[in-house]
Amino acid sequence: MKAALCTRYGAPDVIQIVDVPKPVAADDEILIRVRATTVTAGDWRIRSLDMPPGFGLIARPIFGMTRPRQPILGSEVAGEVAAVGRNVSKFHAGDRVVAFDGAGMRCHAEFKCMRANGNVVRIPDHMEFVTAAALPFGGTTAMDFLQRLGLREGENILIVGASGSVGSAAVQLARQRGARVTGVCSSANVEMVRSLGAERVIDYGHEDVTALTPDFDVVMETVGALNLTQSMRLLRKGGRVAMIAGSLGDMLAAPWKSKLRGVKAVVGPASEKQADLQQLVTMAGMGEFHPFIEATYPFEKIVEAHRRVQERRKRGNLVITFS
Repeated sequence: MKAALCTRYGAPDVIQIVDVPKPVAADDEILIRVRATTVTAGDWRIRSLDMPPGFGLIARPIFGMTRPRQPILGSEVAGEVAAVGRNVSKFHAGDRVVAFDGAGMRCHAEFKCMRANGNVVRIPDHMEFVTAAALPFGGTTAMDFLQRLGLREGENILIVGASGSVGSAAVQLARQRGARVTGVCSSANVEMVRSLGAERVIDYGHEDVTALTPDFDVVMETVGALNLTQSMRLLRKGGRVAMIAGSLGDMLAAPWKSKLRGVKAVVGPASEKQADLQQLVTMAGMGEFHPFIEATYPFEKIVEAHRRVQERRKRGNLVITFS
């Protein structure tokens, strides 16, 4: 099968499409014929080792000292079940599914194995694979942090990086919870963020976000533009802040800084829950949630998608399609 391999750290050009052995489903696995996948900020960071401040020191022990330990990147796929292991009864060949494998990766290929009881669910017949593939990474991350923040109806939430994959999902999900959403993005994305449901949109090129009145119940920082202290200063007393792309220093300081200021800080990686993915699929199938897709690329042009992600200006999701 064809797969996009990252055999060394570096620029987008280190990605090469090569032939590799097709995986075989284990007894408790399903084999998915991949129809669509994505290139995310996570793929860019692993490929380049461009990490949030402080994480560079621990990245190599986690992902590989001299080269990526897992050369096939990608964390989300949509496609059809091509085969099932002998102990699998939950899925059958031909089922249309979406899967999110997080650190397991191996999604930038024509076939992908997943544990049948893992983070994989069926999708409706009318749902396009392109749409399904764009659901897991941004959608489940936003959903998990909003759940941990306990966002309630009528609260004011500030979403920094509202045009990215996580931010664009968070705007929609926060609105569905009845919150009043203020999104922060560049001037090029103001109308996009407003169309997703933001009540107010701030163009960071023309307005200093750190000078805003501390009138927010919740601040969700999705891109690392503000540090923990700056984010906390925008909160009302007793507010909550989520640092999704924060530095290692912010993560370590969160417990004592939040206690000192009388607020709650939510840090650390998002939990990957099958229930969240199922909820997103259900919502998308009913037209209640729409993952924003900036562009689709054929698999042969996956390097171009990596280049676009590395610019740090992409809007929503970049989807890779297989013929």
